[in-house]
Amino acid sequence: MIFTLVWENVRFKPVRTLLSVLLIAVPVTLILTLIGLSRGFLDDSARRSQGVGADIVFRAPGTSVMTFSGAALPEKLTEVLTQTAHVTQATGVVNQPIGGFDSVTGIDPAGFTRMSGGFIFREGRIFEKPDEVVVDQFYADQRHLHAGSVTRILNRDWHVSGIVEPGKLAHLFVDVRNLQDLVGATGKLSQIYLKLDDPSNTPQVIQALQAKFDGYAIYSMKELVSLISVNNIPLLAGFINAVVGIGVIIGFAVVSLSMYMAVLQRTREIGILKSLGATNGFVMGIIVSEAAALGFGGTIAGILLSFVTRWAMLHIAPASLPQAVVPSWWPIAGLIAMGGALLGSVYPGLMAVRQDPIEALAYE
Repeated sequence: MIFTLVWENVRFKPVRTLLSVLLIAVPVTLILTLIGLSRGFLDDSARRSQGVGADIVFRAPGTSVMTFSGAALPEKLTEVLTQTAHVTQATGVVNQPIGGFDSVTGIDPAGFTRMSGGFIFREGRIFEKPDEVVVDQFYADQRHLHAGSVTRILNRDWHVSGIVEPGKLAHLFVDVRNLQDLVGATGKLSQIYLKLDDPSNTPQVIQALQAKFDGYAIYSMKELVSLISVNNIPLLAGFINAVVGIGVIIGFAVVSLSMYMAVLQRTREIGILKSLGATNGFVMGIIVSEAAALGFGGTIAGILLSFVTRWAMLHIAPASLPQAVVPSWWPIAGLIAMGGALLGSVYPGLMAVRQDPIEALAYE
């Protein structure tokens, strides 16, 4: 009985129902898009870190998993670290932000190739001149670049010498010496990657390095990847909580207004139901059930819209804004939407329950 009444009420005002569902879908989409972007960014960072082929990453004191202190490591440390037992290769890089989430990485092509196995080129070749840069396919698609194109980085024009498959360390690569000179970090590195003779020796080597280089940030690649999480990005967890709170507020406000207008429009209907013996619980059940239906519809619409935003990100900014699909957050976003919707139905429901059937039947 309640299901039939709810269905007829929803179907009777299709425009109001559609608008309510879409407005509830907005916070669901925001939550899923934000979670997808954070997860996509972290997964992409982890994948690119693993693509280096190293076993250990060595960083300067005061750095964390997701932050760097610029180029603070003396370049001569590379030779010192190579002499450590079980270390077969060491190569240093320089990371320089270029705006937003993008950065350019300076590498030694020979050392990086030995460690990672080298790039797989889709176009062009490795850089050979000071004004040449190699970009991965994601960045090339985002900036509409091809081998031979010119792009502006660090306030100067660079010629794209090649485009490579994504997944190795960074999206943009230049010669490490050239980048050191450009950013005023001659003889300095941001981090050093170490490759061992046997990955099983990683804990032993890390212990030896920590004893010798007190205070330096030294991680195994496995540990580094495991630590790349939302909690290690400053303010991101708080921002997600704020968006979740906004989602509850929007859901509450939308459903409260929608149900309030529905009660005003159905004064006579409610009077008839109560005159036929409908209890207060029955009337409240109709209002709450309709709110739940709107919340469920908004959840489904929000999930579908999150795929739309993902498609948009992949075509607009695949390098800067990689968005992942996170199904584990679908029920969470749904509960947030449903919670806001049910809270929003309380006052209109109480208003409907308190209506006098005689006055309702006389309502014009």
